[in-house]
Amino acid sequence: MSDFNRQVIEEFRANGGRVGGMFEGAALLLLTTTGARSGRAHTNPAVYVRDGARLLVFASNAGGPKHPAWFHNLSADPYVTVELGTPDGTVERFGATADVTQGEERDRLYAEQAERDPGFAAYQAATDRIIPVVALHRVDLGDPARHRAIADHLVEVHAELRAELTALREGLGSPAEEAAGPTDAAGTVVRDTPALGGRLARHCLTFCGALHAHHHNEDSAFDLLEREFPELSDSLDRMREEHRVIARTVEELEALLTSGAAPGTLRAEVDRLATRLEEHFTYEESQLVPALTRSRAVPGA
Repeated sequence: MSDFNRQVIEEFRANGGRVGGMFEGAALLLLTTTGARSGRAHTNPAVYVRDGARLLVFASNAGGPKHPAWFHNLSADPYVTVELGTPDGTVERFGATADVTQGEERDRLYAEQAERDPGFAAYQAATDRIIPVVALHRVDLGDPARHRAIADHLVEVHAELRAELTALREGLGSPAEEAAGPTDAAGTVVRDTPALGGRLARHCLTFCGALHAHHHNEDSAFDLLEREFPELSDSLDRMREEHRVIARTVEELEALLTSGAAPGTLRAEVDRLATRLEEHFTYEESQLVPALTRSRAVPGA
């Protein structure tokens, strides 16, 4: 993240969505996407306009020759987090899905924005690419069908992460294999093979990135879930703290993977991560799945 973006983001959050400088007076939101390659959360300020129930943002990149990174991220994963200033001077945070408008609708929406702000006409004139217009739709967690879909997705993602973690652990081999040394396909001990840390780092690139993305998306949804299910407030606080602990554990593992640490040290760290993750996944499923799938009384019925 650039120092300029970091400063704008900090000012936005500290002042209820209001900033000075070149964005003073502009309708600004913070858009957090999941990195298409890294799986990590990336936050960017963006000018927006309301269009009915949806918000529109424009991938102008100030008229640059390429789309901004956040556009590539939401093209890969359309679930995003939006932060908006409120009239009472706070910042509202909510999950949304991103939809890239097409054809005549895109042309109409961009023309309307260029009329409101001539700077956007200049951006389009400065580049050969068609600047995308992205519609952000707030996620509605009040729909029982949506509740069920969230529960199913949670269980599915946990199953995938468990499988990837198993593959990561299998890459460690056993203490007996470590003592014997690495072997080739014929079972002959060889000495000139990539370091274990390097091999595990390739596994971790997939697993750790997916884990970062999953917890980022969950953190975005927790605020909404807390409003919908206030009885889960304490449980959600525990899950948020577990996310922070797991993130630190992952960072420590990633550092070890590139440090030349001994296989026994790596094995112990992966086991520690696996234990914490399994406890966390089990707790999340025990708290969230029953709440999301139980039948709730219909008012007035």
